[in-house]
Amino acid sequence: MTVSSSETHPAVFLDRDGTLMRDVDYCGDPGLVEVFAGAASALRQLKSSGYKLIVITNQSGIGRGYFTEDEYRAVEQEFLRQLGGDLIDATFYCADLPDANSSRRKPAPGMILEAERAHHLDLARSYFIGDKTSDIECGRNAGVRTILVQTGYGALAGDCGADWTARDLTEAVAIILRTSR
Repeated sequence: MTVSSSETHPAVFLDRDGTLMRDVDYCGDPGLVEVFAGAASALRQLKSSGYKLIVITNQSGIGRGYFTEDEYRAVEQEFLRQLGGDLIDATFYCADLPDANSSRRKPAPGMILEAERAHHLDLARSYFIGDKTSDIECGRNAGVRTILVQTGYGALAGDCGADWTARDLTEAVAIILRTSR
């Protein structure tokens, strides 16, 4: 079967810190990476259902000088090693500071729009899972459905306009699989 270059795929955009792994505020040390239990199996369910999995993460620790891009990459490598397999299709990160006029830094949708072009994604069939209001706003700004997880900062987020709220990634994936049919 030949795949047309115009064929698009649904995606699940995922925040990293606080959603897929424990948030340790400006993680520049691979030794601090701790992927949440159940994350890999939840992501495998999405992959087997045809979703592209794209990490969208603000990393202002680079812009603040707390860690280097090389240190960020080392953390990302450890994150992917702990997650296992080839579950993540791509990662987009933004090192811009919060006060920068940035089209990429969440809640702006720039990283999602870059991913859409690079990976032929169908945003109308896509979701964003995150633990912060900025994740939910980013997803909404890109026109995707949103799920706030109550891990990381999500327990404190209150009503931030998410389409759904879930205890954790496993519950968020169940919502996606149930609503995408």
